[in-house]
Amino acid sequence: MKRLLKRYWDILRRPSVHLSFGFLTIGAFVMGILFWGGFNTIMEATNTEKFCTGCHEMRDNVFVELQNTIHYSNRSGVRAVCSDCHVPHNWTDKMARKMAASKEVWGKIFGTIDTREKFEAHRLQLANNEWKRLKANNSLECRNCHQFESMDFTKQSKRAVDAHSTQLARGEKTCIDCHKGIAHTLPDMAGVR
Repeated sequence: MKRLLKRYWDILRRPSVHLSFGFLTIGAFVMGILFWGGFNTIMEATNTEKFCTGCHEMRDNVFVELQNTIHYSNRSGVRAVCSDCHVPHNWTDKMARKMAASKEVWGKIFGTIDTREKFEAHRLQLANNEWKRLKANNSLECRNCHQFESMDFTKQSKRAVDAHSTQLARGEKTCIDCHKGIAHTLPDMAGVR
């Protein structure tokens, strides 16, 4: 065994007979650029509304609900797409979310929510997962568009001003604590604080 390992180590250490080190370095660099470009293109393609609504579970359930909210149609014409709220914008958090979302692919493959009835049966669990995620990251995705420093309290209701200027300002609460159901129909909230 020792002799076999030494033989392979000698092969790896030996300079290439046919290709120069420079050629291998440039080739590795080009391949790295192609890999990174392809990887980034795939990541961006999976952040589009078309991709997110490509399966009927999303298109027929939550996307229909989104279309009736201010995040989809409003006087300013600014529209949030699925990834704006469900995928962090910075790279490391985005990769972590993409890895966690790969678990959701299993739900698609095994038909966990492939009918409206199954979706409704899992709605509270799915919503809780998102609420916990948003709570844990201090509603990062909300804050990508809604910045506390830019809030105009003169255009908010008294109740909103009271909550934003105290609990939100002090960090006692985050956006999702008060704005559950802002883009999708709430599940049956019996027993939920």
